[in-house]
Amino acid sequence: MTVDRLESDVVVVGAGPAGLMLAGELRLGGADVVVLDRREGPTTQSRASTLHARTMEILDARGLLGALDGPPCETRGHFGGLPLDLTLPGAHPGQHKVPQTRTEQLLGDWAAGLGARLRRRHEVRAVRAGTLGVEVVAAGPTGPVRVRARYLVACDGQDSTVRRLTGAAFPGQDATRELLRADVAGIDIPDRRFERLPGGLAIAARRADGVTRVMVHEFGVRAQERAGEPEFAEVCAAWQRVTGEDIGAGTPLWVNAFGDACRQVARYRQGRVLFAGDAAHQQMPIGGQALNLGLQDAVNLGWKLAAVARGRAPHTLLDSYHDERHAVGRRVLDNIRTQAQLLLGGAEAASLRALMGELLQREDVRRHLAGMISGVDVRHAMGPGEHPLLGGRLPHARLAVGHEVRSGAQLLRAGRGVLLTLHPAAAALHAEAAPWADRVSPVAARCADGVQGALHGVEALLVRPDGHVAWVRPGSTASLREALACWFGAPRPAPAAAEGRSPALSPAVFGE
Repeated sequence: MTVDRLESDVVVVGAGPAGLMLAGELRLGGADVVVLDRREGPTTQSRASTLHARTMEILDARGLLGALDGPPCETRGHFGGLPLDLTLPGAHPGQHKVPQTRTEQLLGDWAAGLGARLRRRHEVRAVRAGTLGVEVVAAGPTGPVRVRARYLVACDGQDSTVRRLTGAAFPGQDATRELLRADVAGIDIPDRRFERLPGGLAIAARRADGVTRVMVHEFGVRAQERAGEPEFAEVCAAWQRVTGEDIGAGTPLWVNAFGDACRQVARYRQGRVLFAGDAAHQQMPIGGQALNLGLQDAVNLGWKLAAVARGRAPHTLLDSYHDERHAVGRRVLDNIRTQAQLLLGGAEAASLRALMGELLQREDVRRHLAGMISGVDVRHAMGPGEHPLLGGRLPHARLAVGHEVRSGAQLLRAGRGVLLTLHPAAAALHAEAAPWADRVSPVAARCADGVQGALHGVEALLVRPDGHVAWVRPGSTASLREALACWFGAPRPAPAAAEGRSPALSPAVFGE
């Protein structure tokens, strides 16, 4: 039997939103990437439909928002079913409604246009990880496929095959409660926004195309162990018990059940194997946080892995992916567990809901929760320094660059680091950063509106490709050169990277 053999810098397993986002980021960084997915094509199910402010900023930074043609924006979100205004300062406040089918199509086209190699109908059967590379064996439509790469990233969902094959620890709790949901055509029922009835929780929202999404939970009913998706009849029966309405005459387009399981991979990086998206963390998809968390994992990892795989940075840079995103994932899981208590609890949750309702009236509480859910408050440790911008995302500002006015997102379109100087006194820093010119773009600018806001008093910023501020003057006690070396590697590229190729993968990598 003929075996199809491929080589790549990185093999990504899973072509959902996180895997496709990662593939595009890797290509922006110059890494060769093969994506394996067992499905025949992109999802046809609407699934997650919420993009939060931080994700919109990321898509803007890659020039992808124009293709979405101004998706509907809602400022009103929720915390455990309690209304929450998500408005915060930034370019894309609130939450934006984009069906997952459209998100996958957008990211798939982008990654393919950058040169990612997508192999569908390829089911992973074996994974072998060595000290210098990995080998993945998959069953393809015409026979077995063997892919050798420097690194493997699992983006294959909460039931990750890669996680199972590698024995990665996935501690946490199984689901105890669940929501049944379905997209149904041909029914006419009232819209319900987290309506709590004596027997349970009911949610219904009719889309512009006439399809209604229903979700229902019966108080006190435990989650079932399921081998597959529930039957539509089960959803109809639960809906009638809770609401008294009959939706059985409708046509189900998609039926699904999701529980309040809460698990997280112990280490996001295990040698040459890394985990992102739902393969790294399992949580109830409340408020679209799961989708957004996975996309943000991919953007944090992509530029780092490309730099390491192409020999421009030491492999230790990948440890920062675990350090940064594991902590963010844990925080999201904790807030979702709290929301699940509020959302799915019966009479026993009444006092907790009343207290949270009072707290949400406080502006400081609202801003705190809105920042956490939207992802705009994420701040990573970036070395010594106390400036409030250090580690956070580059704040939204209109910047005059030469004769043009640009946003901070536009400066990041190439997927490179940016040394942004905002004061003439910092101009000499461009020469200091010149040895990193293949990885960091120098930009001299000023605030176009004359109002600096969060940039008040800032002379210069070093911004990573994911939009997080790695160095500030004044504010950082480390030197610019130290920060550049920390995040972008040695000041000169390795010979293989300078020639635009990686050394060949030797069979000795795999013990042959």
